Amino acid sequence: MKKIFVVIMLSMLSSPLLMAQEAKADLKTLINRSFTYFPKFKELSQAVESDQLRIELAKSAGLPSVSASGSYRYAAPVSEISLPGGNGIQIVPKNNYATSIDAQYTLLDFGVVKAGVDRAKAALQYSKDNIEVNRNQVAYEVAGIYYQIAYLKKAIAIQDSVINFLQVNKKDTEIKFKNGDALRYDVLTILSSIHKEENSKIDLLNALDKQYALMEYSSGLKTDIANIEVGFPLENASDLYSALAKAQAENPEFKLLNDRVAQLQADLALSKTGGKPTISLSAGNGFRNGFAPDIMQFRYNYAAGLSVRIPIYDGGKARKQVRLSQSELKTTQFSAESLNNSFRRDIDRALIDVKSNTSSLANSGQQIAEAKEAQKLAQSRFRNGIGTNLELTEASSNVQRAELADLQFRYKLCVAQLTLAKLTGLKYW
Repeated sequence: MKKIFVVIMLSMLSSPLLMAQEAKADLKTLINRSFTYFPKFKELSQAVESDQLRIELAKSAGLPSVSASGSYRYAAPVSEISLPGGNGIQIVPKNNYATSIDAQYTLLDFGVVKAGVDRAKAALQYSKDNIEVNRNQVAYEVAGIYYQIAYLKKAIAIQDSVINFLQVNKKDTEIKFKNGDALRYDVLTILSSIHKEENSKIDLLNALDKQYALMEYSSGLKTDIANIEVGFPLENASDLYSALAKAQAENPEFKLLNDRVAQLQADLALSKTGGKPTISLSAGNGFRNGFAPDIMQFRYNYAAGLSVRIPIYDGGKARKQVRLSQSELKTTQFSAESLNNSFRRDIDRALIDVKSNTSSLANSGQQIAEAKEAQKLAQSRFRNGIGTNLELTEASSNVQRAELADLQFRYKLCVAQLTLAKLTGLKYW
């Protein structure tokens, strides 16, 4: 009795846990979950934080610097002034002590600090949009798994209906066989068809389990998908050029390319500052010995000055850096044309798939209705001894083929619309 009680308690405790792990989740929940689950997004978020710190670091180059120092130095021999009578006067101490606080500030750098800050800001924007590119890709992958699961569940339901139909006809055939109105061959033929369809169902269940495993890998959730319709809610783009224009405006890959161009433009601006002069102000004060008349006395002193640094020759390094930056910028600008061509091709293919599968769906519904009506007639004929087992099996196969064809058209349309959503930068999460 005690063992039974323990088993019941464990079952009660484990049931909520299993329900929590396998709760049904919608597409938005799964996609947003994947954004927090994937380690890649943590890496990208950390890159954004690093770039924000680089901006602060670049700004600090234009701030004044203050330092404190202290020193001791022993020197020998030291300079002395000889006097009549043989005695000399030491004008430099052997023991030298000094403390100071010094400050330096760049008054004018001709845009060096600003160029460095602009470069860091461009890198930050690139990192932010890189997160959006990865989100768009991961959302597409999760949605693909999601609708693949929906497709497989519908396909399994079709298989179940076919198996159920064959099971009913198996019973009818067995009755006919007992009454001498059917052959053993007819019974075996239906049994063979049932086993064939059951094997097909096993394959579908295996594929479904794999998709659930992929979903768990992508989102970290062991979840179930509700029996939803296989279809992605997307307004079809009117034409290729409007879809391409939308992609250029909203797809994060185009934004990322523009960010890369801005980054290289900032690099070019920074490289052009390589040969610029700088004007700096420096000042300091402190205490030291060595001042006449009492060279050992620790005395207060201060100094201030202005310095100008003008690069004259650096082996052509600044000029070569400018040429390199210009070359990299042109390369990236040319890649924009390649990206446009790639998107134009992919959008065109997706639009063709949408049009083709939409047209096919217009006919598949009628085909299903006709196949089911033919199936009913074949079943009636078989029960009344007019039709044959072959006719009945063929009618059942026709219904299955029609329903699977309709499901495949819907799935292909769904994938095409999902692809369009990814290409045009639609945020469906």
